[in-house]
Amino acid sequence: MTLRGKSVVLGVTGAIAAYKAVEVASRLVRAEATVDVIMTAHAQKFVTPLTFQAITHRPVVTEMFALLAEAEISHVSLAQRADVLVIAPATANCLAKLAGGIADDMLTTTVLATEAPLVLAPSMESHMWTNPLTQANVARLQELRDATLVGPAHGRLASGAVGPGRMSESWEIVDAIRWVLGRKGPLRGKRSIVTAGGTREPLDPIRYLGNRSSGRMGYALAQALRDRGAQVTLISAPTSLPRPVGVEFVAVERAEEMWRAVRGAIAGAEVLVMAAAVADYRPAEVAEQKIKKGAEGLTLELARTVDILQEIGQLPGAEELIKVGFAAETEDLISNARAKLASKKLDLIVANDPREAMGSERSQVVLFDSEGWGEELQELPKEEVAGRIVDWVERRMGDGIRSNHRSR
Repeated sequence: MTLRGKSVVLGVTGAIAAYKAVEVASRLVRAEATVDVIMTAHAQKFVTPLTFQAITHRPVVTEMFALLAEAEISHVSLAQRADVLVIAPATANCLAKLAGGIADDMLTTTVLATEAPLVLAPSMESHMWTNPLTQANVARLQELRDATLVGPAHGRLASGAVGPGRMSESWEIVDAIRWVLGRKGPLRGKRSIVTAGGTREPLDPIRYLGNRSSGRMGYALAQALRDRGAQVTLISAPTSLPRPVGVEFVAVERAEEMWRAVRGAIAGAEVLVMAAAVADYRPAEVAEQKIKKGAEGLTLELARTVDILQEIGQLPGAEELIKVGFAAETEDLISNARAKLASKKLDLIVANDPREAMGSERSQVVLFDSEGWGEELQELPKEEVAGRIVDWVERRMGDGIRSNHRSR
């Protein structure tokens, strides 16, 4: 949603990682952004302009004084049109020219002419990246141009060496673009906490009691809040998902650890979204060694874990916190969810039957709040469900702001 209808200028420079820029362009187009590609002469040695034109369905700019349309000069038109300008890959040579204000090709000229935010994905040999001159150029761009860097990553390079300098993956670059575009969103400056994933309660040094939560909903909610300008702390139990760009990430494993992390982050927060599947029970005792298989069955004594939402309600100022909870129910979905909404003093609850949604990329949920509003969402991608939930958060925060204003 953040990228839909946005104008993205994608600069591609002469590095072997230029092939990865094709996937960046593809992801942006799939997100319904308008993508204009500018290629340097060296970039065309690695990937042809036709490749990008086929993906973006737009002409690729390669000439310094190319005309996009009658009486329209490319670097001026693109500079004015861009909502964000991305360079991926960004070579050491490109970074040096940008830091020095040099405008000797279409890409550097467009950067100098635009006021759009700048996102850079460096790609180069390790010694070139760690060279003090390159680091000084990067610092200058961050200071004077407020440039956002994505990477570089540590890994195997084209030279065969292993080290820093590898261009970040396409998903990470696109996620950074979403973050940059969302900074001035309607929730800017608002602090949010999101919990995600399924907690694991150890049974012995190897085994644990857990669930099948993938964490996708929590991560999608963290990204959706971030994309609207919120400052997000994502407290996550173990998942296989990559960490979203632009959020504070706290890794936990057990329910008790998640409670401590939430309690530590709650000061100053305005929104809490408890999307994690927190274990209700834990083994009463954790074996110091691996439990060996015996001839007889194994009986476990379980103890209750901390009820995080219940504990949150006891903290000073908790009544000012917008609290969103989830109810995963396999029977009496609505009645059980309404009971949880009331007992935990939540503002919104998201109810679903987890037997099909858990671990899936899609979900069918029912939303209802403490003021009687409700909505049933048919099966949708979890990213869209997250967007609907954040729509409600945005409305509630707006109502709160207006109510406070009226009371003054």
